[in-house]
This record gives sequence, structure tokens and C-alpha cells, in this order.
Amino acid sequence: MSGHSKWATTKHKKAVIDSRRAKLFAKLIKNIEVAARIGGPDMDGNPTLYDAVQKGRKSSLPNDNIDRAIKRGAGLDGGGVDYQTIMYEGYGPNGVALLIECLTDNKNRAAADVRLAVTRNGGTMADPGSVSYQFSRKGVILVEKVPPVTEDKIIEAVLEVGVDDIQDRGDQFVITTDPNSMVDARTALQSSGIDYESADVEFVSSMPVQVDLETAQKVIALIDALEDSDEVQNVYSNFDVSSEVAAQLEAE
Repeated sequence: MSGHSKWATTKHKKAVIDSRRAKLFAKLIKNIEVAARIGGPDMDGNPTLYDAVQKGRKSSLPNDNIDRAIKRGAGLDGGGVDYQTIMYEGYGPNGVALLIECLTDNKNRAAADVRLAVTRNGGTMADPGSVSYQFSRKGVILVEKVPPVTEDKIIEAVLEVGVDDIQDRGDQFVITTDPNSMVDARTALQSSGIDYESADVEFVSSMPVQVDLETAQKVIALIDALEDSDEVQNVYSNFDVSSEVAAQLEAE
């Protein structure tokens, strides 16, 4: 599979028990608001909103927070903020590529937050295009590996939809699709009785780089610093780790 790293899977599993749950909730709420603003409050007619809400529920975001976010985003309560998406590029320790996605109402504040986190954690900012060329948008669906879910059942469910790849990541299956096919793929899974943890359009690197434990720890510290900012919504990287290093990271 093109670039969805073992650390990305581990990080997803740990996110809901992270001490920074409040920041996670804030980012989930922002996603819901933006999806409702762009596509309206009806989840049946707005698959992006459906997936944003699903991700929130899987992360234990309270229903009241979800409902308020939908109303704010759709302008039903007269509130809401008009966020804009800004992408920054950079390099982490040992030249690891970083693509930093901000969702903000203040471009100057976002730029300052990103630059500070990168430079303080052994990274450097990069010119537009110097990193992004190796990333492409992919639909990424995570499915928990619980009976009776098997790879064969997933293949059977999505056979007519078509997916790029299905990868076994221990206690999860990671399914990648063309971004335009992601909704069809997760709908096919649901129709076959297979639940999914999350379905997101992500930027996946076509040039993954294996790193050792020390480099992985430094890159993760940088990513954590970036994600600690309210302005940063997602951080994508081309670093990957072996199963052994992933196990060491998960044990920390």
C-alpha cells in the first residue's frame, strides 16, 4: 500500500486514549463544521459530513457536541466560523518529508504556529512543491479485525467497487481507494455488515522511507508538536517503520 505507515495505524488506535483528548475533540468538531458548511446538514445527502460524524462517534465525541457542530457549520444557529485550508511543506529530522494541513480562520497565526513547531523540533520549512509532489490524495478506510471480519470478506464486499489495496496491520485492515471511490467502498462494507472505524481522504506518500527508532521518535515528537496547535488539522509524512520499531513505539 502506498505510504500509509504502520505508525499512522498505531497513532489512530492511541488517539482516543491520548491525554490530549480535548484537542482531538476540537479537531473533530472543526471537521464536522466544515463538512456541514460545504455540503449542508443532511448526513444522507452529505457523505463527507457522514464520515466526519462517524469518526467523531468512534472517538467518543458526545452527541450534543456533534449536533451543535452541524448546526453551527450549516448556519442554523447564526454562528460558525469560515475556516480556510492551508497546506505547508517541510522536512523533519533526517530529511523526512512533511505535509502540514491547517484549517484556520487566521492565516498568520497558523503560519507562525507551524514554523515554531517545526524549527523547535529539528525540522525546516520547505518551498511549495518541494514535498507535495510525492503525496497524492487517497481514500483510507480502517476496519477493525474482529470476527467474523476477514480479508476475504472485505474483498468480497468491495469487489465490484474496486480498491487500490487492502493491508493487514495486525488488529486492523487498512483499505486504500481512489478518493472518489471511498464513499462507495465504505457503503459496500456497510451493506455487507462490516463496520469501519474511519473513512478519510488523506495525503499518502508514494516514496515511503523506513527509519530507525531514534529517527521515528524525533519525527513523532515534531508531529506531536504540530498537532498540539489548534490551527493544524492533519500532518502527513513519508516515514515508515518496521514491525519491530512500531511495536517499540506502541509500547512507549
